[in-house]
Formats: sequence, C-alpha cells, structure tokens
Amino acid sequence: MTPAEIAEAARVTGGGTPETRTAPGAHRAPDVLYWLEHAWYDNHVEPGVTLGAAAGDGRITEVRTGVPAPPAGATVLRGLTLPGLANTHSHAFHRALRSTVQVGSGTFWTWREFMYGFAARLTPDSYHALARAVYAEMALAGITAVGEFHYVHHAPDGTPYADPNAMGEALIAAAAEAGIRITLLDTAYLSAGLTKHRGGAPLERHQLRFSDGTADTWAERVSALKDSDHALIGAAIHSVRAVPAEQLATVAEWAEARRAPLHVHLSEQTAENDACLAVHGRTPTRLLADHGVLGTRTTGVHNTHLTDEDITLLGSSHTGTCMCPTTERDLADGIGPASRLQRAGSPLSLGSDSHAVIDILEEARAMELDERLRSRRRGHWTAASLLHAATAGGHAALGRPEAGRIEAGALADLVTIALDSVRTAGPLTRLGAETAVFAASAADVRHTVVGGRHLVRDGVHALVPDVPQALAESIAALRG
Repeated sequence: MTPAEIAEAARVTGGGTPETRTAPGAHRAPDVLYWLEHAWYDNHVEPGVTLGAAAGDGRITEVRTGVPAPPAGATVLRGLTLPGLANTHSHAFHRALRSTVQVGSGTFWTWREFMYGFAARLTPDSYHALARAVYAEMALAGITAVGEFHYVHHAPDGTPYADPNAMGEALIAAAAEAGIRITLLDTAYLSAGLTKHRGGAPLERHQLRFSDGTADTWAERVSALKDSDHALIGAAIHSVRAVPAEQLATVAEWAEARRAPLHVHLSEQTAENDACLAVHGRTPTRLLADHGVLGTRTTGVHNTHLTDEDITLLGSSHTGTCMCPTTERDLADGIGPASRLQRAGSPLSLGSDSHAVIDILEEARAMELDERLRSRRRGHWTAASLLHAATAGGHAALGRPEAGRIEAGALADLVTIALDSVRTAGPLTRLGAETAVFAASAADVRHTVVGGRHLVRDGVHALVPDVPQALAESIAALRG
C-alpha cells in the first residue's frame, strides 16, 4: 500500500491523518512488516498501525498510523499490541517450587529452607533445561526480556565447575533458545548473615555453591562473561545479609566501571532490618548508601519495610524499585510503599521473582490493588503508568533503555493482547490499557515478537513447541 493509497483509505473510512515516523538512517523497505489492529502508541490506543523492522538489528524502522487494512505481505496482529513486557526480577529455578510450597504454613524463612533443597540439585544441564522451559513460559506471557538474579554459581560443595561460569552460561543459552533477551544479574553471595565480625556469618551447607569467597573473586569470575545481542551482563548484591559491608563497594565499583545494571534485594524482611540495625546501627538502605551502592543504574528489589529516610535516600538517588507483588504476597512479605517511592523519585518496574505465577499484567494490577487495600483508596496509578512500569521501566532497569516503546529506532519487541476473550471482551477499544492491566492475564497473550521475529504466534511458541511438557520434564528431573 503506497502512502497515497493509505491516505485515501483513511479518508474513505473516516480515519485520522496518516503519519509515518521513520528511524534516522532508514533508506530501504523493512525486512519484516506487521499490521497492528490496535497499538499502544504515544500513550493512547491507535487503530490501524503498520510497523516495519530490520532483520539485522531487530529495531523498528518505521511506524505508520491510519492504515485501516493490512497491506500486502504484512503479518497481522489482531488485538492490542503493546511494547514487550519486561520481567525485571527472576529466579528461574524457583519455578520448580510452584504449588509444592503451598502445602502447610510457615514464613519466608521456612520457605527458604525448602528452596535450598531444589537449589542443591541443580546442575548446568538440568538448570539449562528448566530455565529454557521457564523462559518459554515467559514468552507465552508476553515477556520479551528477563532480569535473572543468578546466584547458583558452583557445584553443591562450593567447588567451581571447570568453566566457573557454567551455570550462568546455561541461563544465557536457555534464554537464547527460548527466544527472549536476558540481563544476567550475576550475584555476589558471600555470607549467611550479619554479624559484628568481619566477613559475616559462615555460610550454611546449602549456601556454599552460591559463594565465590570474596567480592574480588566474584568480580574476577564475572568479568569473563561478555555482553551479546540477546544477553547483557549485570551485577547483583544478594542482600546486606549476604555481602558484608566492607565488600559492598567492590560490587558497586565493578558495575559502575562497566555502566552495568546493579540490583539488590532490599528490606524484604523485617528480620533483615533488625539485624542490620543491631550490627551496623543503620538501616539496610542507609548502609547501601554509605557504601556507594545507590544510583540511577541500581534497582532495589522489594523495598518493602522502609523508613521515611530510606524512601528519601532511594528517591533522591533515583535508585529504582522493582515490585514483585505476587511473590511478596505469596511469601507474606508485606506491601512495599511503591507509590511513596515513585513520588520521591524512584522509577518503578515489576518482576515475577519466585514465579508463583508468571504474569506481568497481574504484577501491574497487583501493585495498584495492594495499594488500594492498604490505603482504602482507589486509583494510585493510571493504567498507562502501570503499563510503563511493566514495559519501559523494566527494560531500563535491565540496561535496555532502547526497549519498551513502539517508535522508530526502538527494539522491535512486542506483545499482542486479545481483546475478544472472556476476560477482555466488552470494553470500548479506547480503554485498551485499562483492559490489559485490570482484566487481561497472561492467558490473553496472542502474539510475542522479539527483535522483529514472531516468537509466539496465536499462543504457540515457535522454538519450544510443547512448553508444558518441557516444564513438567525439567521439574520432575529435579525431584530425583
């Protein structure tokens, strides 16, 4: 369809003025062309949009609005197409715990002991198989990029594998085979808890495989990992429990030197706060601030039990906040002050963490609904704001600010939500953002596109044809 034909079609059908936005330097026809029945574009629902993508770098080359019918050769995406969703915080092996840990009662700490049992059984091969299936499940849920908070580094007794990064490389390969992008947040985990003694508490048996011994040794190992088109290498501090105060700066400086993302579990449990106050006389947030950890490339995960000063420190430094509501409620962690953090200046993102469910739309909805329960007031975020946290906010936290929006020059990562399912049918199309956030679920994802490649088509994964079977087999293998 020529520009003149597009303009005439828009005039005949009563559409708006057609518009074409082209990436700088684009001189040829796109390698891949999609027609979006409805798109979340410029912060509103736009009907009839064509999107071209280049095969080489997987970026959007042009976006045209006012196209009422699919042009010849275009792949049709019916429903509402959003930028690809970002899962900012994942522990892939936790997927094996789903439902199993729902038997009985307990706390985060009893859940943790159960989790250690599964961590002890992982090998590079079994972790690859499980992560490949988990990342394929994410693709089916519209997730195009994941932040993998990775701390299972070595053999169960703490001995490094022949390739010291065998476990991390297994995760990187798994993401590639499942077709999604990964930011491997390689995690420093050096002690079992806070003590007044230098070096922290000695590691417990199940924690030996998490540790490199010192932050310097951790940095040496992680430096051998390299960025690629689909994988970025970032850093993580497991928590102030697991990295002694005198070694925090080493991790922060490694990330700063590489301009890499740096994530940290922060104040998820009140016990962590109590121990930090007892040992250091300050909160975990203040401890991180004093050792140079906070900043624009840093994201605190959970940020649940914070003081007013903590919120000010995180906001004024523009340290991000990744909320994981389905895990935080599953583990009875509490409700973090997300709205106050955002108002203070902390950008928000979302993660599925322990994978009680894998559904970033549910995480977005839960952040708002949890805040309603606490405040007894509705409407803390607009649907557009929640979509931003689920897309651009998450991609930025993972070191990909070029993702998370539909515009020329951005990564061609997309997810299409059905507007005709039993959950989504009925609302006006212009309320597509509200429908996606407050009614839809991962089950309504119809298509997923990564780098212009049609990865999930009509709910079927192109690379992992039977995702449920892959999950069942890889999890069964860990039960022994």
